[in-house]
Amino acid sequence: MTFLAPAQLWWLLAVAVVAAAYVLVQRRRTTYALRFSNLSLLERVAPRVPAWRRHVPAVLFLLTVAALVGALARPAMSVQVPRERATIIVAIDVSPSMAATDVAPDRLTSAKESAQGFIGTLPPRFNVGLVTFSSVATVVASPTQDHQAVSDSIANLTISSGTAIGEGVFASLQAIHSFDEDAPSDPPPSAIVLLSDGENTSGRPVPAAAAEAAAAGVPVSTIAFGTGVSIIEIEGHYVPANIDKATLEELAATTGGHFYEAESTGELRDVYSDIGSSLGSETVHEEVVTAFVGAALVLAAATAVVSLVWSQRLP
Repeated sequence: MTFLAPAQLWWLLAVAVVAAAYVLVQRRRTTYALRFSNLSLLERVAPRVPAWRRHVPAVLFLLTVAALVGALARPAMSVQVPRERATIIVAIDVSPSMAATDVAPDRLTSAKESAQGFIGTLPPRFNVGLVTFSSVATVVASPTQDHQAVSDSIANLTISSGTAIGEGVFASLQAIHSFDEDAPSDPPPSAIVLLSDGENTSGRPVPAAAAEAAAAGVPVSTIAFGTGVSIIEIEGHYVPANIDKATLEELAATTGGHFYEAESTGELRDVYSDIGSSLGSETVHEEVVTAFVGAALVLAAATAVVSLVWSQRLP
């Protein structure tokens, strides 16, 4: 068992202080009783009862308060719940060439819209993650079933320098292998959707990344953006925004994925149609506050009953 608000447990110190005060008062009461000289009269005025009885209501009361403090600390039990493991990673090129306008309004905007549209078609059971790559690759969103959160992250993407397609694939594979504690030995069924103009300029070579994905059994489907007849400005210099469809086609072919032109993204359903289902489990904390409150109510009722039966009054 764990407590989601453990700071509230400090209130148990107050319970301990009350318990100590009660013990102190009882000792002083015993001392006062022994000073009464006429013991026979004392027994007629206050008949002897088992000493432990008068302490029971107090003990029950303190236990009631302790149970309520426990409830305030939000107790929770760790339980295993089923979780769908099937995963798709969307990898988006954010290099300068993606600012080219040969695809309206520009390559990056078109890629973002295609990625968001694709995520919108995914069944809710799928986990989806987001990777971006320029000169380096970054896992922007780890695989999750919160598709809207990933879509919102895509909307905020901006251009950065360099193009490292291979690094984008390697980062996507790492996100898959880090999905859960079982993933290193039992990877989830998965696929990668990579959106780029295909010209690799930095990082590890694309063939090495393709070989790694193929060995892992993760198909990489690629979508090519651009016509190759566009000029962009980089640091005051105008350079052609080249496109390398052959690289993207080879990446898809090597890994068992599909290659698409930007205009054919509606066919992306093929990407997830062949992905199977794999149920795993995850640990969640299930609150048991009601059990503590219930225990407090039982203890409170017991306190009242004992006090009424033995002393004809409520505590």
